Amino acid sequence: MDNIMEVKNLAKSYGRSIALNGISFNVPKGKIVGVLGPNGSGKTTLIKIIMSLLSGYTGEVLVKGLPPGTEANKLVSYLPDVGHLPPWFKVCEAINLFADYYTDFEKSRAEQMLTSMKIPFDKKIKKLSRGMQEKVQIALVMSRRASLYLLDEPIGAVDPASREFILDTILRNFPEDSSILLSTHIIADIEPVLDIAIFLKDGEIVLNDEVDNIREDKNTSLDQLFREVFRNVY
Repeated sequence: MDNIMEVKNLAKSYGRSIALNGISFNVPKGKIVGVLGPNGSGKTTLIKIIMSLLSGYTGEVLVKGLPPGTEANKLVSYLPDVGHLPPWFKVCEAINLFADYYTDFEKSRAEQMLTSMKIPFDKKIKKLSRGMQEKVQIALVMSRRASLYLLDEPIGAVDPASREFILDTILRNFPEDSSILLSTHIIADIEPVLDIAIFLKDGEIVLNDEVDNIREDKNTSLDQLFREVFRNVY
């Protein structure tokens, strides 16, 4: 199976604090891979390294054979864990910003998604609720024709009623020859869409397998297994 991304022996420390301890995994083409763990487990550090936002690490990250940097970033559509749109922009201006900046951005898809989400185009980002802001960002990110969609806590800011809609939007809007890597600590809602689960604990991978295999081998849901593995964290 072809891999969109490969991570090999990746390690990163902040002084004496180890954020990632020599982790290795692959993201196969056409799969949705979840990096699952509590806050402080190393998820955001991993994503920032992939996006070349952090240096001073050892090991290797390759996106379609390219190391982190400008060329690799062109292949990645990234949703950070914090808002990244200018709050004074109207929604329509945010759409135009993406259209001007990304050559693989499909404006009509973004407009269609935002219309289905009932997002007003003439309203400023800062006037939208946190959940609506998250929907705008997801619609814009998923409207690029990227090889890898990198989503950091994509449903962390929305109410439970909106999560299913957002996950359905993600599922319906990524090409079959692309992949998604998402990080989250909200497992029950995300479990139905995952193909592969990676449990990250204290900077180390403690589980990496297809979700169907995990359910069969452990005779439990991914959500319940997560609660058991991280019982002492929450």
